[in-house]
Amino acid sequence: MSYQALYRVWRPQSFIDVVGQEHVTKTLQNALLQEKISHAYLFSGPRGTGKTSAAKILAKAVNCERAPINEPCNECPTCKGITDGSIQDVIEIDAASNNGVEEIRDIRDKVKYAPNVAKYKVYIVDEVHMLSIGAFNALLKTLEEPPKHVIFILATTEPHKIPLTIISRCQRFDFKRITAQAIVGRMKLIVEETGVKCEEQALHVIARAAEGGMRDALSLLDQAISFSQDEVTMDDALTVTGAVSQGFLNKLALAVMERNAAQGLEFLEELLFQGKDPARFVEDFILYYRDMLLFKAAPRLEETLERVMLDEEFQQLAEKVQPEELYELIEVLNKAQQEMRWTNHPRIFLEVAIVKLCQLDRKGSSVAAGDLQPLLQKIEHLESEISLLKRQGVVVQDDGQPAVQKKAQRSSRKGFQAPIGKVNEILKQATKNDLMAIKSNWGEMLSRLAHNQMRSQAALLNEAEPVAASPTAFIIKFKYEIHCQMAMDNARFLDILSSIMYELLGKRLQLVGIPDEQWQKVRENFLNSQQDNGVSEEHPNEEEPLIAEAKKLFGDDLVEIID
Repeated sequence: MSYQALYRVWRPQSFIDVVGQEHVTKTLQNALLQEKISHAYLFSGPRGTGKTSAAKILAKAVNCERAPINEPCNECPTCKGITDGSIQDVIEIDAASNNGVEEIRDIRDKVKYAPNVAKYKVYIVDEVHMLSIGAFNALLKTLEEPPKHVIFILATTEPHKIPLTIISRCQRFDFKRITAQAIVGRMKLIVEETGVKCEEQALHVIARAAEGGMRDALSLLDQAISFSQDEVTMDDALTVTGAVSQGFLNKLALAVMERNAAQGLEFLEELLFQGKDPARFVEDFILYYRDMLLFKAAPRLEETLERVMLDEEFQQLAEKVQPEELYELIEVLNKAQQEMRWTNHPRIFLEVAIVKLCQLDRKGSSVAAGDLQPLLQKIEHLESEISLLKRQGVVVQDDGQPAVQKKAQRSSRKGFQAPIGKVNEILKQATKNDLMAIKSNWGEMLSRLAHNQMRSQAALLNEAEPVAASPTAFIIKFKYEIHCQMAMDNARFLDILSSIMYELLGKRLQLVGIPDEQWQKVRENFLNSQQDNGVSEEHPNEEEPLIAEAKKLFGDDLVEIID
């Protein structure tokens, strides 16, 4: 069996052949020329972007007999031996199948031996994130201080699974997804060299389906060549990738735009008759509208498009569709895609989605001029009433203060306004025992509040204290008005605070916040009203500020209160 897959035949042998990773290859080439070779590298990035190929090229370059050079010569015995695998000094290890502690310990024991032929012994560990924790620990010391003749190159598609202690001991290079344009350029070179006839549109279809991976693109190209007769056509590429042609998507999008459900269902029937997968079609249609949305937002950024090619028909459709419509179209298709995952009859959901798409704006667009007339008359009538009110003002009966005056007072207020009525009701029923019960649990309440992931909200209570309490509610005085407003406007914070007080006291209490400045006025007015009603000025719900401060300074035993 002499035939080899294209991705193996055309595997890069020099840095210049590694497509789309110039930020990596340029750095490595400079390091090679300056002989600043690190003892450990980490190559991370999506599959098929050239990580292992770059590792092997680096292994050849450091061991090349013509070193220091920025590219391996691929002619000397060392380069040829590394390429065909006959030199044992470059060891490739698949961590997915050799992920135990014993395998890594074996490496650790062998690194101390000098290389047989080459200058450096290079260990290329592929899919390194698959190593167990024990294996990582076994690798750690060797990675930190390896012998001078050893280089480690770790490759992974999931760097977040690698311990930070390993990452910090490596030079990290992040390989990125290869652009569709770069993939097409590489495939053009390959088909020209191999003498295969191929339509350019077919290459674009394959490049889009590869999703940034060169190896995936070459595998699909290989499959398309085998499927085709004399020339790889666009239909061949669509068949191999399972994608839907853009011409078909354009026709279906036109039917949706024209609200022609019958034609849309007819196109869908034709698609399913060709054996296309409904789930794949929905994904393609979502990407189609997504690309249309991005094209309308940024027409020049062609590389951001995932699925479409900017043909004339697509651009004409994009001009006629509003972004708001695209949001709704994508939402309907996305919902259908989720529903199709959990059913044995995805076709039904697909047909329903097409009908929905064709009827999206029918409700709004079918409003006749006669239906709008009553609404327009009402609007005109309301506008005339508003203009009359502006000229003459609002006239109300005098039962207290006029409504207009109340509005003016309310609008002139600034900042947080405490509910005076609630505060007075609490003060009427307040007792010293209720207040002391809350004060004695105040510290524990703040501690629990901080543990409930509410640290920033708990900080609002640092400059606050309970000043009065009744059996059903209590008042918190805030030093700063802004803190009071932030606390009182946060419903979740108030719910958690109420729940904590219930756990500590065994009863539900309503919380009322008031800024310090307003509290002094409200309290003074309340005491005056109590005196006017013949009630003693002494009120049991709160100590005088001076008395409280004196107790803090000298202690309860040394303070004597004389009325």
